[in-house]
Amino acid sequence: MRTLLAALALTVTSALLAQSNQQFQPDPPSRQVQTRDSSVAPDPDLLKEINQIKAIDNHSHPPALDGPNGEKDEDFDALPCDPLEPTAAGLMFREDNPVYIKAWKAMFGYKYDDATPEHVKALVAAKEQVKQREGENYPNWVLDQLGIESELANRIAMGRGLKAPRFRWVPFEDTLLFPLNNSSLAAQSPDRKIFFGREELLFARYLNQLNLTGVPPTLPEYTAKIITPLLELQRTDGAVAVKFEAAYLRSLDFAPAKEGDAARVYARYVKGGVPGNADYKMLQDYLFRYIAGEAGRLGMAVHLHTGGGCGGYFAMEGSNPLLLDSVFNDPTLRKTNFVMLHGGAGGFEGLVAYLLMKPNVYADFSEQTWMTAPRHIASSIRFMLEFYPEKVLFGTDLYPLEPQVNWEETGYQTSAAGRTALAIALTGMMLDGEVTRQQAAAIAHMVMHDNAVRLYGLSELHPK
Repeated sequence: MRTLLAALALTVTSALLAQSNQQFQPDPPSRQVQTRDSSVAPDPDLLKEINQIKAIDNHSHPPALDGPNGEKDEDFDALPCDPLEPTAAGLMFREDNPVYIKAWKAMFGYKYDDATPEHVKALVAAKEQVKQREGENYPNWVLDQLGIESELANRIAMGRGLKAPRFRWVPFEDTLLFPLNNSSLAAQSPDRKIFFGREELLFARYLNQLNLTGVPPTLPEYTAKIITPLLELQRTDGAVAVKFEAAYLRSLDFAPAKEGDAARVYARYVKGGVPGNADYKMLQDYLFRYIAGEAGRLGMAVHLHTGGGCGGYFAMEGSNPLLLDSVFNDPTLRKTNFVMLHGGAGGFEGLVAYLLMKPNVYADFSEQTWMTAPRHIASSIRFMLEFYPEKVLFGTDLYPLEPQVNWEETGYQTSAAGRTALAIALTGMMLDGEVTRQQAAAIAHMVMHDNAVRLYGLSELHPK
C-alpha cells in the first residue's frame, strides 16, 4: 500500500510535469531540507506567479446587488449564522485584523493605517461611490480586484449582477432530505431549531417553483415529481454543482438504504406524525444517494461541507469527512463527482488526502483561508498535494458581513491567504526535493485554475 500511495502521490496530468520529472534528480536525503512545519518563507518568484493567476474560486457566497427598490439580498446562504446565539469570533476573522486595512487600501484607495470611526465612515462612502460608478458590473469589478476569473456562487438563487461566466451557480439541496415532520430534529439544539425553520421555508419555495402545493403520497412520486424536476431545472438555469450543508442538520454518515425500507417510512409519516430518528435517518440516507446519483447523471458535482461550522451547538463529530466513506465507495455513484469543501477544516484536514484516492472525490481549502493563518493552511494544502495535486481546488468562502468588512474584504483576505499558503506549501516541497521549480509552478496553476476547469467542464470560459 505504501508503495502504491507513493507512486500515486505525485501523479500529475500535465505534460509539463512529466517532462520536468525526467530532468529532475532530487538531492540525497542528507542534503534535503525538512520544512514540514511550514516555517519556510514562500519563494518570492513563485508567490508572484501565483498572485498573477486568474483563479477559479470553488466556493463562495457572493451577495447580489440590491433590488430596484433597495431590497437587500438574502439568498447568499440557506443557513446563515446571523440568527444563531452569538459566539466569539476567532482571531483571524475579527474586524480589527490588519488585513482588512490592506484590502481597503488595495481596492478602495484607503489612505489610513487605522480603523477609527471617522476613517471607516469615509471608507464606506468610498465603497458606495465605486458601486455607483460600476453599477451592474460591480460584482465583476470585485472579482477583478481579487484576481478571480470565475467563482462558484453558493446561493439559493442567483441575483442582480451575478452573471455567468464570472459567477457559476451552486444551489442548496439539504431541504430535499427532510420532507416529513421535522419537529423532533429541530428540538435537538437551539441552532437546529432555527435551521430547520429556514429549510422548511426553502422547501416551500422549491415547491412553488415546481407549481406544487404539497408532497405526493409515495416516495417514488416524491423523487420523480419533486427531486428530479428540481435538479433538472437548476441545471437548465446554469447550476454546475449542488451543495449540502448537511453537517449543520445531521451527521454526514449517509449509510446505504434500500428503497423499499425508505418508501415504507415515507408512506407512514407523509400524512402526519413524527418519524423516529432512526427511521427518518434511513429515509434521508436514501434520498441523499438518490440526489447524488441524479446530480451525476445531469453533470453536476456534489459539494459537501466538511469540518467545523458556525454556531455554539455545531456537532463536530458529525462533520468528519471519513463519515462519507461509504458514499465515496458506492459503485452506483462513480459517475458523480464529490467535493469535500473546506478540506475537513477544524481537525480533520489530515484525513482528506487519503480520501482523494477515490477516483471521483476532490477537495478544496476554502474556509481554511478565512479561519486560519497561511502557515497553518500550508500544511493542510501540502499534505493533499503530496497525494493528488490534480484533486485540489482553490476556494475562498468569501461572505457578506458588515458594510466595512463585507464580501470584498473577506474575498481579499481569503484570496491572499490561500495564495500565500499555496506558495509556502510548494516552496517547502521544492526545498525538500519533492518537486522542481517548474513542477511547482505547474501545480500552482492546476490548483488555482485548471483542476476546476476540468472538473466542471469550464474549458470554454473566456471572461472579459
